[in-house]
Amino acid sequence: MYQQITLVGNLGNDPEMRHVPSGDPVTNFSVATSRSWTGQDGQRQQKTVWFRVSAWERLAETCNQYLAKGRRVMVVGELEEPYIWTDDEGNARAILKVRARNVQFLSSREQGNVMSEGQAAYGNGQHAPSPELNGGEGIPF
Repeated sequence: MYQQITLVGNLGNDPEMRHVPSGDPVTNFSVATSRSWTGQDGQRQQKTVWFRVSAWERLAETCNQYLAKGRRVMVVGELEEPYIWTDDEGNARAILKVRARNVQFLSSREQGNVMSEGQAAYGNGQHAPSPELNGGEGIPF
């Protein structure tokens, strides 16, 4: 069996990178996805859902280096077990977690750059997202 989720949204915080005991880097960041609609009463409504995203290895390093709070991204990955708890007021809460396989930077400066989990910076025809690549200022090697 296989499942995949695609998110398009904005980062809610700056990415945080750490290294697990094996030495592999992992970068965590939150992504807010929103949708708007007009209700039956004619009022405009909006719903925002937050996801906690983890990126590993080379993808973790790239996300940590080039992403920042407010940037728009598309994340393709696997939905992990949600973390569910009850807050101090007795409300049920959950954190929806996603392990990223691909991250596409959609903000204007990074538009068109994609990195996948485990790829080297310039491996498999992909380019590391950098300002020089999008400004047409030279060749990235």
